[in-house]
Amino acid sequence: MFTGIVEELGEVVSLAWEGDGAKVTVRGPLVVTDAKHGDSIAVNGVCLTVISTAGDTFETEVMKETFDRSSLGSIAPGERVNLERAVTAATRLGGHIVQGHVDGVGTIASKNPGGGWEDVRILLPEGMSRYIVEKGSITVDGISLTVVAVDDESFTVSLIPTTLELTTLGRKQPGALVNLEVDVIAKYVEKLVAAQRGAK
Repeated sequence: MFTGIVEELGEVVSLAWEGDGAKVTVRGPLVVTDAKHGDSIAVNGVCLTVISTAGDTFETEVMKETFDRSSLGSIAPGERVNLERAVTAATRLGGHIVQGHVDGVGTIASKNPGGGWEDVRILLPEGMSRYIVEKGSITVDGISLTVVAVDDESFTVSLIPTTLELTTLGRKQPGALVNLEVDVIAKYVEKLVAAQRGAK
């Protein structure tokens, strides 16, 4: 589990393809300091398992399912990625509960600067808008953000200067793909309500 508070802007070092999957090496001097085999690190919001570390890098295995269901399918060496280690019992929950399980891939539609801030509109995959509410939480590339506005096709978030400087959203431009994870509570509520209706 994660909080959506990015700890470090890392870099993809290499991809070693093995059939449909790949071993991906990522540079992250901070997150690798205490990383060990089996630990979880969110890479652009995707929960990945560390299989080894070397110096300031860690290696993880990414299967076809993950490439198909997230924006990791388009990553390349040299690309910057958001990194966050899994929470501990003593961690402050500065963002919201994030699983690192991508629900869909969105597309940045527009970026409108305003002073030091920036409003970003993101197009949604079909059917995802029902999980998003104004002033609710959403995870974009592993970043916990507050929804400013939402309609059937898109939502908008406002980014503070720190987010623009320290995460991939400060660099990505319209047309770029982003991983989206909705608030897990919304999905559980939907399932419980559907089950209740079916029982009547």
